[in-house]
Amino acid sequence: MMGSTHALTGWCAGLALAPAIGAGSVHQALAFAATTAGFALLPDLDHPHARASKLLGPITGLVCWLLRHTSAALYKVTKGPRDERGRGSHRHLSHTLLFAIGLGAATTYGTRAGGWYVVAGVVLFALLLAADALGDWLLLVPGGGVVWWALTASAAAELSQLTGWLGIAVAAGCFVHCLGDALTESGCPFLFPVPIAGETWYELRPPSFLRFRTGKGVEKFLVVPVFTVLAVLLVPGAWPGLVGLFADPAVAAGG
Repeated sequence: MMGSTHALTGWCAGLALAPAIGAGSVHQALAFAATTAGFALLPDLDHPHARASKLLGPITGLVCWLLRHTSAALYKVTKGPRDERGRGSHRHLSHTLLFAIGLGAATTYGTRAGGWYVVAGVVLFALLLAADALGDWLLLVPGGGVVWWALTASAAAELSQLTGWLGIAVAAGCFVHCLGDALTESGCPFLFPVPIAGETWYELRPPSFLRFRTGKGVEKFLVVPVFTVLAVLLVPGAWPGLVGLFADPAVAAGG
């Protein structure tokens, strides 16, 4: 999947999950969804040419190097008799459910230990990841959002409500990334280390007629438009507002 598609699907997943974890305000729901959108790009840190790997220069570059070498070492000692002969550095460790759960658990512990400052740091990093994938123009959105938040809410109090819960957003973002990659031709080994058909890193993928190629017609002209619409409709209050607008002729006519 393209980075922008990962971010869009992550945003939609975050908005859908936000009510379930008790994100009771629009501010909290958007912060939660922004985190899911950003971390839906993080698994690609295992590729040196990915935008996420270049985001913070040598910092994310070092994380990329460590992740690639850790993944390759793990692949070497765990691969099954029918696993591929590749190095296992890309689309392996960071593209597993185990990684998503582990990173989510670490985020939960970190936010509980550090409070709203750590929550703010995680959300900001996620926003940078999402903005980098969707385009620099998106920086206007979080920038405007920060101003809006400061004028309409207590940011510290709102972020404190997400302490502990943000790990779910991080894990969900990574999981959505894996799920998206599983729909492409390459598949995704996100059930590691469960052995399947002699492979420890079995690439799950649907039947061939349901798969699509990254960046081609199905993704560009079907997946992206659908999730772009959902990205708006899932914002708290957006759907009832649109229904009310079109249901009331006087409002629709501007009267």
